[in-house]
Amino acid sequence: MAQKFYVVWSGRQTGIFTDWPATHAAVDRFAGARYKSFPTRAEAEQAYRAGTPARVFRKAVARSGAKKPSDAGESTVDVRIYCDGACDPNPGHAGSGIAVYRGETVVELWYGLHNPHGTNNTAELNALHEALLMAEKFIAQGESVAVLGDSKYAINCIATWAPGWEKKDWRKADGEIKNLAIIQAAYAVYSRIKDDVQLHHVSAHVGTEGNELADRMAMLGSQSREPAFRLYDKPIDVPAILKMRSG
Repeated sequence: MAQKFYVVWSGRQTGIFTDWPATHAAVDRFAGARYKSFPTRAEAEQAYRAGTPARVFRKAVARSGAKKPSDAGESTVDVRIYCDGACDPNPGHAGSGIAVYRGETVVELWYGLHNPHGTNNTAELNALHEALLMAEKFIAQGESVAVLGDSKYAINCIATWAPGWEKKDWRKADGEIKNLAIIQAAYAVYSRIKDDVQLHHVSAHVGTEGNELADRMAMLGSQSREPAFRLYDKPIDVPAILKMRSG
């Protein structure tokens, strides 16, 4: 495995580290931590001198509860699944995207689920549904998983509001439940794995790499008009993908 150099701009200790355990100790559960890996010491030293860049991994503020959505930006789990939706215009051509991470490395990107008459909310819900289905497979293999999305609406629909709606036969006092079919499908998966999956909210467009990549995939799903949800089969060139159109 190639040597990596880790820059910590904000943490219990700051500077350049040469191994992940030391880096993790410096940033784990440190509110507002800022850090990023680089392939060479020269790049790390240049980045450290330049200060925090726009595209860095962001560490969470404390979790709000074991099974509740929180503002955690990263978790110590085997797999992190970032999900996002995009719609251009809104309503209009909607698409969904996912970025799958193992450790610090993005290993898969997914895009598609084009809906010519979708909305941003339907795209976000579809992305979360697919992320939960992926999480279920990883959990079945004995792996720990976190699902992270920037839509409070989608997360609240599944983790906060759906249990009450289900008890009321999927009705609410002030009118119909919009996007009910997608919500029910996603909630069915979440109900099966909720004791084993972490579900987190992350802020949108603040430089969290996984969130940004999921966003680009969602926009690709919208633009490509891809009806299925398919694996991105080109090389995962992160800088190049981040230059793609954002949602």
